[in-house]
Parts: sequence; structure tokens; C-alpha cells
Amino acid sequence: MAGTKNGGKAAAKTNVTRHGADFYARIGAMGGKKSTTGGFAANRELARIAGAKGGRISRRTKKEA
Repeated sequence: MAGTKNGGKAAAKTNVTRHGADFYARIGAMGGKKSTTGGFAANRELARIAGAKGGRISRRTKKEA
């Protein structure tokens, strides 16, 4: 029954039963620990510059005068 809402709930129940109530917390923590904090986390000034550039770009069409 994979791929359905009910199948997902059944799988989650099975995972918790087999691996403990903290199963999802543990696998989430694994992913967080593997993170190498690259990108903007490594260079806050670059993040500030990129955010400023993005803020200046309007997604609205220009109004005809």
C-alpha cells in the first residue's frame, strides 16, 4: 500500500513500533549532524549582499505611464 496516505501512516506506525518512539527525532538529528554549514552560513556578508540584490528585483510588471 505504498504511496498512499494510509500507507504512510501505517509505515510511520511500524517504524515507531520497531525502532522506538524517538525514531524520527534520531534520523532527523543524523541529517543535522552531517551538515557542513556551507553556503550562506559560512559567509554572512555574502548572504547580506545577495539578499539586497534579491530585494531590489521587482517581480511586478512595470506600469505604463
